[in-house]
Amino acid sequence: MSVDTEAASESEQSIEELAQSLGEAIAELPEYQSFIEAREAVEQDEDAQKQIAEFERARRKYMDARERGAATRDDLREMQKKQEELHEIPVMKEFLQIENDLELRLKALNEHVNEPLDIDFGDKASGCCND
Repeated sequence: MSVDTEAASESEQSIEELAQSLGEAIAELPEYQSFIEAREAVEQDEDAQKQIAEFERARRKYMDARERGAATRDDLREMQKKQEELHEIPVMKEFLQIENDLELRLKALNEHVNEPLDIDFGDKASGCCND
């Protein structure tokens, strides 16, 4: 192995270690800890689980109808109504707020990582083509 190859390998290992450390630090953030607790609360809440199942049924019904070209406004309204009902459950409302807080924190961290790179992969993640 040449000196250049060894140096590149050590640099890659160092970057991977930094990434691992960043992930571990993110896992310790209060926003992440709150997210885990809120997710568990939703998973344990029977009413939330029932409403999630009802919303998923309405969503599947709408998506299936849409794929067949048979979706109606009533199908869409039913799905939206189930989603609104789900989002009004206190444990779900709290989860969604906490999830949003975590997303904002992660977005800010991502901007700090991208700042020195002069590359923004965020546009690519959305599936957009920037040709």
